[in-house]
Amino acid sequence: MTTAATTRTGTGPVPEGDDSPYALSHLDALESEAVHIFREVAGEFERPVILFSGGKDSIVMLHLALKAFAPAPVPFSLLHVDTGHNFPEVLEYRDRTVEKHGLRLHVASVQDYIDRGVLKERPDGTRNPLQTVPLTEAIQQHRFDAVFGGGRRDEEKARAKERVFSLRDEFSQWDPRRQRPELWQLYNGRHAPGEHVRVFPLSNWTELDVWQYIAREGIELPQIYFAHKRQVFRRSGMWLTAGEWGGPKDDETVETRQVRYRTVGDMSCTGAVDSDATTLDAVITEIAASRLTERGATRADDKMSEAAMEDRKREGYF
Repeated sequence: MTTAATTRTGTGPVPEGDDSPYALSHLDALESEAVHIFREVAGEFERPVILFSGGKDSIVMLHLALKAFAPAPVPFSLLHVDTGHNFPEVLEYRDRTVEKHGLRLHVASVQDYIDRGVLKERPDGTRNPLQTVPLTEAIQQHRFDAVFGGGRRDEEKARAKERVFSLRDEFSQWDPRRQRPELWQLYNGRHAPGEHVRVFPLSNWTELDVWQYIAREGIELPQIYFAHKRQVFRRSGMWLTAGEWGGPKDDETVETRQVRYRTVGDMSCTGAVDSDATTLDAVITEIAASRLTERGATRADDKMSEAAMEDRKREGYF
């Protein structure tokens, strides 16, 4: 007699009540899909690179890459676009991780482009929108043909339009009309000379999935992801960290609060949230109860217009 255990195929989540020893849990299915994507890229492309900032999504992405090729080393280098306004705790974590795993890190510095007069500081002090030129030039300079990013579809509506393999033209620009179908986990990596593919192994993950996976795998994170005392000030409904980027203004008061960060980017546009979550379990409980996405709640650069992220993606941003 045929049983459910012998007829189940694929890597989908376990149906309710399915206790087959061969069935994958939800997190196992997501992990399996991401590992498959990493190995697919290794087989199709010549010079892939992983975007690694020291933020939680890039940390999970690197953890998956390490799993995908163990016991061999990860066959890709790392790339970070450094705005010059990054959180020191995150940069320290980045450098420590690179040294721990013997990885090669390329750093594209926004400050270098400002010093050379290629880019100009924005009046609001934020440098997140200035990352596009350093990113695209680093891709061209090193001839990267596949670039892994930690973007997820649940973060923001423009990112929800992305395929797992997202083709970029010779100017690193994104055209939603050139998106390719990806049926049955078949990915098309074909591209013309000068073009490249952005790859998103975490596309189908949610913020809650990421945190549950971090807890299951025991992955270390920068401490700013957990509740801690920090000097912050209020602007546009968010708690921002004071810094040389231009905050606070004369009418903005700095106060000490217990906060944590749901996402990490440029200090000038990444807000903290009030929180008592000092442990992984507490963070997971907090995320499960939230009704706002992490970017919607804490990223000022996404609030510049209704299409802010999509406009930047069209220009070459991740």
